[in-house]
Amino acid sequence: MPLEFFLRIDDSDDELFYSTPRLVVHIDDGAIAKVSDIYAQLLPQGGMILDLMSSWRSHLPAHLRPSRVVGLGMNRPEMENNPALNEIVIHNLNREPRLPFNDAEFDAAVVTVSIQYMIRPLEVFAEVGRILKPGAPFVVTYSNRMFPTKAIAVWQHLDDYDRSKLVARYFIEGGRFENMDFIDKSEPTSPPSDPIWAVVGYRTLEVNP
Repeated sequence: MPLEFFLRIDDSDDELFYSTPRLVVHIDDGAIAKVSDIYAQLLPQGGMILDLMSSWRSHLPAHLRPSRVVGLGMNRPEMENNPALNEIVIHNLNREPRLPFNDAEFDAAVVTVSIQYMIRPLEVFAEVGRILKPGAPFVVTYSNRMFPTKAIAVWQHLDDYDRSKLVARYFIEGGRFENMDFIDKSEPTSPPSDPIWAVVGYRTLEVNP
């Protein structure tokens, strides 16, 4: 994919931008409920879950009762305020896409309304495939909200439908996923809420080196 796809208005070190805790949700309550519904549908009960680009809320439904939730993000105070997390890993994916976990360690992985900030997605998606067990889901949820200065150029130029095709391309070119699916929760609600979409891919059943 062309490098210019991943240019940003603010290309300064992400650790500077994310150094200040933002203990606010970036989607409204209705959208949070939609994200939780998606995770309830797709994530395994009692599993080990990796929350990539994690913050102070993971929106995981309580009835999943995961055995372990690891938050990987850039702001420790935010993640320390996240009651869903058992472990915290401070890690800048845009600087180092390799994940500090073993092969086939997790039962599922999620990225919640943050995919628009990832500048090395093909490497990250390949790594997520490496650390997932065969058949495990990787769920990417997104809305139409963003920090415009940090969102990649291609994301800002696409409409919501084409953004789903972009994320699907990440899965395909990452080389470790199959059976991609698209979920649309943008229908009007009463009261109105932020739209939510999701793209999910499943780790291939063959574990390749």
